[in-house]
Order: sequence, then C-alpha cells, then structure tokens
Amino acid sequence: MGNPFTDLDRPPLREVDLARALVVPDGFWTRLQVRAETGSTNADVAAAAAAGAGEGLVIAAERQTAGRGRVGRQWRSPARAGLAVSVLLRPADPDPDRGWDPVGVSRYGWLPLLAGVALAGSVARLGEVDAALKWPNDLLVGGRKCGGILAEVVAESAVVVGIGLNVTLREGELPQPDATSLRIAGAACTDRDPLLRALLRTLAGWYARWRDAGGDPDTSGLAEAYRARCDTLGREVMVTVPAGDPVSGRATTVDGDGRLVIGTAGGVRTVAAGDVVHVRPTMGGA
Repeated sequence: MGNPFTDLDRPPLREVDLARALVVPDGFWTRLQVRAETGSTNADVAAAAAAGAGEGLVIAAERQTAGRGRVGRQWRSPARAGLAVSVLLRPADPDPDRGWDPVGVSRYGWLPLLAGVALAGSVARLGEVDAALKWPNDLLVGGRKCGGILAEVVAESAVVVGIGLNVTLREGELPQPDATSLRIAGAACTDRDPLLRALLRTLAGWYARWRDAGGDPDTSGLAEAYRARCDTLGREVMVTVPAGDPVSGRATTVDGDGRLVIGTAGGVRTVAAGDVVHVRPTMGGA
C-alpha cells in the first residue's frame, strides 16, 4: 500500500488510540481492529462471528478490495479516503449485566435504520452539513449519496452492520455521478478519527436504548428519530422490489417493522426491501 503519509489529507487511523478511547471498562465495544487492507469488513466480522466472537467487535479497513453494498453492488474508495467499518451485534443473546433480554428476529429490520440514525446524526453534528437518510440505507449529504449501510444476519442470529462513508474523495474519485463526499460538501470535519469515534459512540447509545426497550422502535425513540431524518417520506417515489413490478406513489411513513409505507393509485402498499428513486423533489428538498 506504500507510505500512508504520502497524502497528508488522508492520514491513517490509529488503532491504539481508537481502542484506548472506545474499548473502555463498562463500555459496549469490546475489541477494535484497523486493517490496512481487506476484502470486506463485513466478511471479516461474519467470519469472526462464526468463530464465536462476542458482541461489540469492530473491524475497520483503510482500503477494501471487495466491499459490498446492497444487492451485490461494489463499494470502492481510495485508501484512507473514507470510513469502512463493520460491527458485530448479538441482539438475540441475553445480557444480564445490562439487563437486556433477547430481542426477536422480527425486530432486526430496525438495525440498519438504527445505524443510519447514528451515522446521519454524527455527520450532521461534526460535519455541520445537511445529512439525511434515503430509505432504507443511504446517507444523503446535500441530496447526494455520501454513505451506505449493509446489515446481514450471520451465524444464525448474530448481525453484522457495515457502514461506509465518503470522507475526502475528490470529484474524479466518486463511485457514481450522484455521489458526494464530506470534503466536496464543505463539511467542517473531514478527519476520520473523530468521525469514527462519534459514529461508534452514537451507534452504541442508540443500540442500548433499543435493547433497553426490548427492540421496540417506538418506546426507544428510534422510530421517531428515523422518521425525522428520512428524506424519502413525503416524496413521490418509485421502488424496485426484489420480486414483482415497481411500486410507485407517495412515501408516507415507516411502519413499526421498518417497512416503507407508500400510497399508490391502487391503495396503500408496504415495502420491506427495495431500491428507491425519489421521482421529484419536494419544496425545499434536495
């Protein structure tokens, strides 16, 4: 990979400093690794889960060679130009020390939305930019895609949540025309170290609230927080679903299972998964 200090805009993450700040007594994160290069941080955490790793593992990579988005899409970024991080969650396992009972698999659909709330909140707070969410898993900054989330159930009931964020990518390095980065958006913070610390602390906080509420999105406040951040709601959308014809109409809300509710010409439809296109912007929207 060469000298990591050749691009001064992209200093390396320091594993020791991050672990000292995040892996603390009575904290949620139990182990943190920063890898110079890997195929996929999600695949690495999934392998660790299969080998019996406990909840709270974090693996970040300076560069991914086979990073994945939803429906098999590739997620590529120059080395040290963004955040590529995956975490291991085990919501089905009880945690008597924290007073957490098992959370049923039916609630797992909220985990990528929970990660989205943590990511958008951290970026808005540190970057001082307009950060919103496109259902189900895209981070929008200034109306353009700046990050994404991929959650996968592994090892029967564990969950790997992967988060990618474009931080210092330049225009010619963007993976797609409608993408952006914090640098391009003029964010107040493009230092990956505080961004990663804020993201993991915020993610742990929301996960604890969700677990304290038994995975209930309303009692935990997660549903309200997600709806407030979701730029898809109130828009005319077209959703390509895994099977069947696209669904078109106005996105009205996200229901108790994290599904998108759409008012169509033929009635109300709920969509559990799909690719959303915002057909036209609302007044004042992106």
